[in-house]
Amino acid sequence: MTRIAVYPGSFDPVTLGHLDVLERATLIFDRVIMAVLENPAKSGLFTVEERVELIRQSVNENPRVEVDTFQGLTVEYARRVGAAAMIRGLRAVSDFENEFQMALMNRRLAPEIHTVFLMTSFSNVYVSSSLIKEVYRFGGSVEDVLPPPSARAMRRRFGREDSDHALQGERT
Repeated sequence: MTRIAVYPGSFDPVTLGHLDVLERATLIFDRVIMAVLENPAKSGLFTVEERVELIRQSVNENPRVEVDTFQGLTVEYARRVGAAAMIRGLRAVSDFENEFQMALMNRRLAPEIHTVFLMTSFSNVYVSSSLIKEVYRFGGSVEDVLPPPSARAMRRRFGREDSDHALQGERT
């Protein structure tokens, strides 16, 4: 029996923190689906299609990882794909209250699907996509918290391909 987990999120853009949680999830589950939420009410920095491609490039074709998109309730998507669990990454105690409330509601809606909380490593505790976008937008360096595909996409989006923000030692 294949143990499937869904790792939902906006991943706008995917960060090393996301990939750290994903790596931990693949140690527990046979297959992990990184599911990018299509939320028509929100416009991200990157389109859903761009985010999917950035994730695919960042996971290096790991056979245990799939990338997909979904709309609506995450538990309904998890049911459709036969997932036993949903992965939620935690960075700090401040994340827990909101995540705990969401997990309780999801358990009410789909008691057969468990929520698994995974702590990111200490080096990624402060990393969030929204903070990365804000820091980069105002000229700060974020190359050490992004996988190379996300870093390249950020430079293209902000028109900094030839700027001082080029990745040091990046491999293409």
